[in-house]
Amino acid sequence: MPSPFSSLGIPASGVSTMKTWIDAIAHNVANMNDVVRTSERAFQSQYVFANAVPGSFGSGGIGGGVRVGSIQQSDGDGVLVFDPNNPLADENGLVRRANVDLSEQMTNLIIAQRAYSANVTVFERARDAYRQALEIGKF
Repeated sequence: MPSPFSSLGIPASGVSTMKTWIDAIAHNVANMNDVVRTSERAFQSQYVFANAVPGSFGSGGIGGGVRVGSIQQSDGDGVLVFDPNNPLADENGLVRRANVDLSEQMTNLIIAQRAYSANVTVFERARDAYRQALEIGKF
């Protein structure tokens, strides 16, 4: 038998997962201009992978929400950039920059923010429904 409050737990799991995704995107954008020597590894972007939590009703039932399955990092190869005036440049004038695509990060941020907002809205609607049910019981 499912919990009568699962309609609060499911969107809460979505909020938590989207917060992790937003945090990873913010970390990527904050470090996108990092520069290192060509002999070092560049900043490694973080990618959040989410997994569905199976429900207790079997194959055709309601799911149990979502959780962060893993946070993976890109390789540290980065991008070699010609910048001879940089103090970290090698003898050929090259430095290694993070391979972070700002347009991809911003697109992911918009998706994550909208998913976060949708989960908050579902949580608030369920909470309001429970409050109304408690008000009915007062009479």
